[in-house]
Parts: sequence; C-alpha cells; structure tokens
Amino acid sequence: MSLDTLIYAGSFLICALIVFIYLRKDRRQNLDMQARLEDARARGLNEPVSLHPRIDPGRCIGSGACVKACPEHHVIGLVDNKAVLINASACIGHGACEASCPMESIDLVFGTSKRGVDLPRVRPSFETNVPGLFIAGELGGMGLIRNAVTQGRQAAESVARSLREHALPDAGKPAGEVVDLLVVGAGPAGISAALQAMQDGLKVRVLDQSSPGGTILTYPRRKLVMTQPMCLPGEAPLKVRQIRKEELLEIMDEVLARRKPEIMCGRQVVEIHTGDGLFQVKARLVDGREEEHLARRLLLAIGRRGVPRRMGVPGEDQALVMYQLQEPEAFAGEACVVVGGGDSAIEGALRLAEAGAASVDLVHRGEHFNRAKGLNQEALAVAESKGQLRVHRQASPVEVEGQGLRISSPQGELSLKAALVLVQIGGELPMGLLKQAGIIIDTHFGREVRRGEAA
Repeated sequence: MSLDTLIYAGSFLICALIVFIYLRKDRRQNLDMQARLEDARARGLNEPVSLHPRIDPGRCIGSGACVKACPEHHVIGLVDNKAVLINASACIGHGACEASCPMESIDLVFGTSKRGVDLPRVRPSFETNVPGLFIAGELGGMGLIRNAVTQGRQAAESVARSLREHALPDAGKPAGEVVDLLVVGAGPAGISAALQAMQDGLKVRVLDQSSPGGTILTYPRRKLVMTQPMCLPGEAPLKVRQIRKEELLEIMDEVLARRKPEIMCGRQVVEIHTGDGLFQVKARLVDGREEEHLARRLLLAIGRRGVPRRMGVPGEDQALVMYQLQEPEAFAGEACVVVGGGDSAIEGALRLAEAGAASVDLVHRGEHFNRAKGLNQEALAVAESKGQLRVHRQASPVEVEGQGLRISSPQGELSLKAALVLVQIGGELPMGLLKQAGIIIDTHFGREVRRGEAA
C-alpha cells in the first residue's frame, strides 16, 4: 500500500470519526431537549406567562443562536434542529432571542391561542388611541426593569416630538399651572421618562401614590431585581448584571437627589379628562383631599397590578392579611401562610422561612408552579424537602379565621394557624381608570388580536 493511500485512508478515518462524534453529540443533545420538553409539558411549564418568542419553524435553520442568547437558559432549545419553546413559563421577554436570530424567524408576542392577555392599544410611539396620552412599562406588557427604563425614555422622546410637531394651546390657563408632561407612576419607567423629558427641556411633573421606586419597593429585602444592564437617561450605564433591591433603590435615590425632578408622592390618580387641548388629571391625597393637575401630554407608567387581587373569601379584611412583605424578620417565631403560585409567593415563603418563622405554609391552587422562574422552583423544592416550609397544592382559601386561614385541599378542609396571611396572587389591571380615560383595551392571543372598543 502506497504512502498516499495510507494518508488518504487516515484522513478519511479522521473525518469519519469527527462526523461520528458530532452526530452522537447532536443526538444526545436532541434527546436531552426532547426529555426537557416532555418534562416541561408534564409539569405544566410550557405555557408562557406574558411576552414570549413565537418561532416560525419554516424559516428556522437550527443555528442555535437564540439558545445561546437567552439569559434565562433552557427557555428555548433545539429539537430535531429546530428551535422550540422548552420552558415557556420561565420566559420574561428579554427579546435577546429575537435579536440574535439570523433568519428573523422569531417575533415576540403576548398571549397564546388558549390564553389571552389584555393590553391597552399602544402605537410604536407609545401613544394610545387617545391623542397625547402615552403608556410605557409594565402597563403596556413589558415587565423587566431594563425594558421599563428603555420604554420610559423612548416614550418621553415621542412626547417631545409630539409637542414640537403638534403644539396645543393652553386655553388661557396661566403658564405656571400647566406642565408639558405629567407622568403618573414613579417606578423605573416613570423616572426614566421624567429624566429624559428634563433633558429635552420639558416641564415635567411626576405623581405617585406611594414613593419613588414603584413595584420595586414591594419586593422582599435582598431580592435580586435585575439580570440585565440598564441605563437611566443622562447617566452612565449600570453595567452590573445582578443587583439587589436595596442597591438599585440607593442608585435611583442618588440620581433623583442630584437631578431633582418634580415628584409629588401620596397622590392616587382617580380621574382623567381632556378639554381645551389639555389633560385634566384629578389626584386624591392620603388625607382624602383632591387636587387637579393640567398637562399638555400625559404618560401612564403605573404598572399592571393596579391594586392587589383579593382572595374573595370571608374575613380577608382582618389585620393579619397583608399584600406586601418588606420586613420578613418581623415575623420570626410566628406561624405564616402565603397564598399564591408565582415568583412573589415563592420568594415570600422562602424569605419568611429564612427569617425564622415558626412555620410557613404555601397555598397554591395548581399542581405545578408553572408561572415561577426555574431558580425559584428549585429553591422551593429544596426548602420543602428540608422541611423548612409546607406546600399545599391544588388548594384554595375558604375563610380567614381569627387564628389563621382555612383552606380546601385534596385532603379536605384544613385550618392553618397564622399570624400572617400573605396574599401574592397578582393584581387587577386598572381597567376602570383606563376606560374612563377612553383607552381601548385589546386582547392578544399570540399573533391574533381581538380588538376592543372605546369606552
């Protein structure tokens, strides 16, 4: 056998070995992804909660770029060389998968064919069907802090353009009474919008029923609140990928103290009217008094929660029922019950257990925690296995008693002793205020949208 023949044979064997190793690895990965998908379906984790990617299999070439780009990990996987949603419930709408796809086979949608999501009708400029009224942040469906900050800035830029192109008269009102932009909500989106508006030379005012920080204020102590970098208008980029509640609030407070936007706290907006080219916004103060604010443009950045959703059972007005948990240490040595099945409920239960609660019972109406992040599900499983808390699945509140909560469960009715009943079952979209302002609400079913009508 000649030397050339040996070289060719050796090269062929090496290539064949490389192909064999690649195909074997690819087969293993494919089987692993199929197993993950079947497990997610069995555990009820294949239904997305909010904004999520929708993949066109006809255009997907299986590059895997979306899998690598996803910061949450295992939301998307490759099955038979096609991208598919694996753990859809863990998706929180980063959008990195859509941006990374070389074939543009991914777009982000709300809702599914089975479950619709109600959202205000908003144009790409963030202006609603009501001229001059804008919406940014969670109320428009974007739940991430980074996205809220970005949308707040973009909405304020749209407001500035709108004022330049379509200036409206003040209808004889003294200039001191009218602001260019009134922002409702001092969370990340509202603060970002105010800072951008100030940079654009607008007179801006922010109203909030609580204090600056928005929903962040309601998070448990030491909670990780960011997994992606963000940048407030006019500030250096915050490049850290993980930051806790207290650290983020400290940064925001420092920016507000230095930039000094006008923020009026303790004001709950109860009515929105338009007339003479201006928005007339009525706000109720904590002492019951009401005041009116006039603005050329209005931005709602109030989040989707509106008011906490109640259990709807007798006795829930008692003092032991709470909807926020800021100081879990206050319940050290006490029996506690948490109602809910999402991230807030799991995190609240875990914080109470860590703070030394005498007992923690987590009551969830479902069998699986398919709305919670994977890390929270894993932490819950560990805590449950160690006996740090008890989980009551397929259980529902029946009545708040003087000494705790009575629930129905597969084992029958149970009375859970509690000094605290923490309710974390989401919030109600402020539908009344939105409809009163004339904003149209559409229901999204993936790419299909059921159009609402003006109030």
